[in-house]
Amino acid sequence: METLGVAVAGFGWMGRVHTQAYLRVPHHYPALGLRPVLVAVADEVPGRAASAAAQYGFAAAADDWRALSADPRIQAVSITAPNFLHREMGVELARAGKHIWIEKPVGLTSDDAAAVAGAARDAGVHGAVGFNYRNAPAVEAARDLIAAGDIGTVTHARCRFFSDYAAHPEGALSWRFERARGGSGVLGDLAAHAADLIRFLLGEITSLVADTAIFVPRRARPAGATAGHVRAAGGELGPVENEDYVSAQLRLASGARAILEASRVAVGEQNTYGFEVHGTKGAVYWDFRRMGELGLSTGTAYQDQAVSAIHIGPGHGDYAAFQPGSANGMGLDDLKVIEAHRFLRSIAEDKAYGTTLDDAVAGARILDALSESASRRAWVDLHI
Repeated sequence: METLGVAVAGFGWMGRVHTQAYLRVPHHYPALGLRPVLVAVADEVPGRAASAAAQYGFAAAADDWRALSADPRIQAVSITAPNFLHREMGVELARAGKHIWIEKPVGLTSDDAAAVAGAARDAGVHGAVGFNYRNAPAVEAARDLIAAGDIGTVTHARCRFFSDYAAHPEGALSWRFERARGGSGVLGDLAAHAADLIRFLLGEITSLVADTAIFVPRRARPAGATAGHVRAAGGELGPVENEDYVSAQLRLASGARAILEASRVAVGEQNTYGFEVHGTKGAVYWDFRRMGELGLSTGTAYQDQAVSAIHIGPGHGDYAAFQPGSANGMGLDDLKVIEAHRFLRSIAEDKAYGTTLDDAVAGARILDALSESASRRAWVDLHI
C-alpha cells in the first residue's frame, strides 16, 4: 500500500481528532490504497507537540509550525490551529507543495479564505475543509430525498446551532473571544456550519438580514495557554469583542426562505445542532444528537400528515464503512474519519471529493454578509 506523510499543525482538541482520523482511515476504507503516516506534529505550547508525538507515534515534534513546510517527508498537513493563523499557515504550506486539510472558517474573513484557496490552486494541491456535519449519512440522505422531490418543492427551512460552551460567566477570555484572533465569534464557530448545511441541502443564498448580540460582555483572562473551554475565575477581566449570538433571515436562489440561528451561550443546550426543511408535500428533520435518525413526513394528506422516524443504515452515505446494520450509533469522530478519507482520496485520485476550499470561500462570504447586515441593520445581497 502506498504511504502518504502527514503532519498536524496545532494540537488542541481538533488536532487530536484529525490525528485519530488519519489512524482510523485504513480500518474503515481498506480499498483506498493509501495509508497516512504520522510524520510530524507542531504546537507552540511548550511540551504539547512532544506529548502528542509520544502518545500517537509522530516521528517528529516541533514548537514552530514552519518546520513542516521544509520537511520533504510531509505531503499533507492538517491545520487545526486558531482562526487567526489559518491564512498564514494555509498559504505558506500550500506554496510549499503540501495538500491541506484545514478547519473552518479558514481565517477571519472571506479574503483570508480566498487567499488560502488561491495559494492551493496556484500550487496544484488539494484542500479540504472541516465542515463535518454534512458528512453525516443522515444529512446526505436528507439531501438526496430533497433533490428527488420527496417533500415537494422546498418552501422554507430552519437551521439552528445552539451550544452552552461559553454560557458560564467564568469562561476564560481565550482567543475565541478576541476579534483579532477569533474573528466573528459564534459566526465563525457555529454559524459557519449552519450556513454550509443550508448550501449543501438547499443551494445558494442570495440575500440575508441579520442581528447579533454579545450577552456576556466581560470575561477573566486565563493565566496560561488554554485548550477547549476552561474557566478562569478571579482573573483580570477583559472585554468580549465578538458575537455570542446571531439570527438571520435568508433568501435562497431557489426562491425558498430560511432561518439561521446560532448561540454559544444557550444555557440548557448541548450541541443542539440541526435543521428542519419544509416543502409543498412534506418535511424532513435532523438533530445531531440523534445523528443516525431522520424525521420524515411525506404523502398526499397535507393536513395532519404523520412524521416517521427513519433509522439510517448501510444504504446511506458512508454508513456501511462503520456499521453493518441500521440504527447502530455513529459519532462526531466518525464524521472526521469520513472527512479524512475524502481528503486522502482527493490526493490519491487527483479529483476533489467532499468539501473544498471553494466551499470555505462561499461560507466565509456568508459570514461577512451576516456581519455587514448586523452592522448596517439592513438586507445584504450575496453575489454568487
